[in-house]
Amino acid sequence: MKTGKVYLVGAGPGDIELLTLKAVRALGIADVVLIDDLVNREVLQFVRADARVVEVGKRGGCASTPQAFIERLMIGEAGAGRIVARVKGGDPFVFGRGGEEVQALRAAGVEAEVISGITSGMAAAAALGIPVTHRDCARGVTLLTGHTRNGAEPNWKALAQGGTTLVIYMGASRLAMIVAELLAAGMPSRTPAAMVQNATLPSQRSVISDLRSLPTAVANAGLGSPAIVVIGEVARLAAQTAAACFESLDSRVRGNDKLVFEPKRERRG
Repeated sequence: MKTGKVYLVGAGPGDIELLTLKAVRALGIADVVLIDDLVNREVLQFVRADARVVEVGKRGGCASTPQAFIERLMIGEAGAGRIVARVKGGDPFVFGRGGEEVQALRAAGVEAEVISGITSGMAAAAALGIPVTHRDCARGVTLLTGHTRNGAEPNWKALAQGGTTLVIYMGASRLAMIVAELLAAGMPSRTPAAMVQNATLPSQRSVISDLRSLPTAVANAGLGSPAIVVIGEVARLAAQTAAACFESLDSRVRGNDKLVFEPKRERRG
């Protein structure tokens, strides 16, 4: 009997050209493809015509496929000798529940391989010309989620005073609270900040602001999920280079440091 296997595939932040060669190879050999809601459907061009594609959507604030069901499905398909590609946005091991799934697969005796992808937090910052580390102003980067499984809050004082760039996933719906906590913990109100929606995709939109003004700027621009928030001195570099990299979305400029941009489009093919 054919031996089954599960590949946890990171599909990257959205732009199909950021998909890795190894991910493409795994998609090409898969008998079953379990694809998350936030994955760009262009990845399906690399899937065999006879492969079964199963939507296992997970999006904050919406009805989602239960995690336990996804794990049972992977175990069942692999147990039947099939090759499974579990396709996730970004990287499977960065807020992608990849760790939980590998544990479940190993406990069931199923072979699993993780195929890393470009995590959305890094790609979103890069899409605005923001380096998450910089020798002059950011000695490190902290990745955190705006939502936790049990509702526990992070150490806001440590985050506010740590001197690292903060990259926040799934924080759009709690942005006002996150900003309030950081300000209360001592982060300067004029700290540069940005939020990027649909990073690397043609629909990408972003706001560059300061920390205190960010929630208002985001609301005025109508940005929402899926989005990444970047907070720290490095975000100032986005404002400095925006004129060269981005076209103004419209004429709305609220103050000298609250800008809304969409990326220039490049012709392909």
